[in-house]
Amino acid sequence: MRIFTEPQQGATYDDLLTVAQAAERLGFDAFFRSDHYQRIGPGDPGPGSTDAWITLGALARETSTIRLGTLVSPATFRLPGPLAIGVAQVDQMSGGRVELGFGTGWFEGEHTAYGIPFPPVGERFARFEEQLEIVLGLWTAGSSYSFEGAHYRLADSPALPKPVQRPHPPIIIGGFGARRTPRLAATFADEYNVPFHSLSDTGEAFQRVRQAAEATGRALVYSAAQTVCVGSDRAELERRAAAIGTGLDELRANGLAGTPAEVLEKIGALAKLGAERIYLQMMDLADLDQLELIAAEVLPYV
Repeated sequence: MRIFTEPQQGATYDDLLTVAQAAERLGFDAFFRSDHYQRIGPGDPGPGSTDAWITLGALARETSTIRLGTLVSPATFRLPGPLAIGVAQVDQMSGGRVELGFGTGWFEGEHTAYGIPFPPVGERFARFEEQLEIVLGLWTAGSSYSFEGAHYRLADSPALPKPVQRPHPPIIIGGFGARRTPRLAATFADEYNVPFHSLSDTGEAFQRVRQAAEATGRALVYSAAQTVCVGSDRAELERRAAAIGTGLDELRANGLAGTPAEVLEKIGALAKLGAERIYLQMMDLADLDQLELIAAEVLPYV
């Protein structure tokens, strides 16, 4: 069970540090964050977003056991060479605890707001595929590394620094695409994640990737991300749902919402579909009592 945060909705680094250290103390497997530069949807942007990999580099020095990563870093935000260097450095800073969730990028508004090119979806997937090959190539090359693609060219790169984890930090690819996503996950990823879908949709997505992975001969970890809203009673549940601005019925249908027993039942259903990891999307970062409740009443039974 992993904690997943959305800092672009309004959180400072100190807020994230508090949650990460609490998650580590309470025994969660990992602390992940989104990689966005602007609030998604209406509402108070708070202090604004924070940079994902600067955040994780700092958390690497402020934690000691919990794994750290992104769901997911857009390929549009960074060139593949500097991305490989940055993630490898954070892996070194953490003693080998980093995972790279990686995707094409989708939120056009933040690209426009900060001057980041946002090509059409077909080109984004083409660039994403080349970036996957380059990042893994730089991490695993024995000496120099070169690459010639339609969008990127590397010539005699020293392919340094190397990450601590060998052969490389885990790569997570997520999404619900029916054609390109399964192929890319089966070719490059160590883990496939389905974010914020129903049980039936999650099962269908897992099956598409399993079929693609059979063709490539690779074994992947399967995971799901779900918005979490856990309460000891109805009043506590309604208070927490209201605090994140989402109806309780919607959270029950497409998230992990309910009493600890109800949440455990749904986790069990996800496990039957093949999910080995659950990312708990925690929208109210100030509600550490919910984190304590999950650690006490859910985590020991998973």
